[in-house]
Amino acid sequence: MAASDVPMSPELEQVDGKIRDIFRALQNGFQKIDEIKGSNRQSKQLEELTGKMRECKRLIKEFDRVLKDEQKRNTSEVNKQLNDKKQFMIKELNSYVTLRKTYQSSLGNKRIELFDAGNGHVAEDNVQMASEMSNQQLIDSGMKQMDQTDQAIERSKMVVAQIVEVGAQTATTLTQQVSFLER
Repeated sequence: MAASDVPMSPELEQVDGKIRDIFRALQNGFQKIDEIKGSNRQSKQLEELTGKMRECKRLIKEFDRVLKDEQKRNTSEVNKQLNDKKQFMIKELNSYVTLRKTYQSSLGNKRIELFDAGNGHVAEDNVQMASEMSNQQLIDSGMKQMDQTDQAIERSKMVVAQIVEVGAQTATTLTQQVSFLER
């Protein structure tokens, strides 16, 4: 739907133009993804496209907000056309979200991400192609992650035990204070 099909205020036209620009960038970005060599570079391209999708979602909400503000000034036919335009934008954005999920899934199948234990972010140095790792390396990596998980669980159990102990001490103290106050 072209901008000239529906009469819009200058503010709506501006938001609509930004949304159309993002849709063009998304279309071009997804066409380029297949040409990119290496899953890390493809992942970075997907991250950039995801950022554009977030911006587009924000702009569609802005379009909706302006549309609602201007609803009283428009005829019911113009409001219907603008609402249809918004629904079309949402469908188009959803198609890109689906495309992103497809690419993300195929990238996820190509590589194994070994997480840095400290911060939960993928450490770029630790991302290796599954085909480059031997079975023993995969097993060792999995065992290391399981050990780290077991240690985290043990630490959590100790914290819970300490909390229970503090709770019991607090209950005892409160009981003593209540009996003191009742005297």
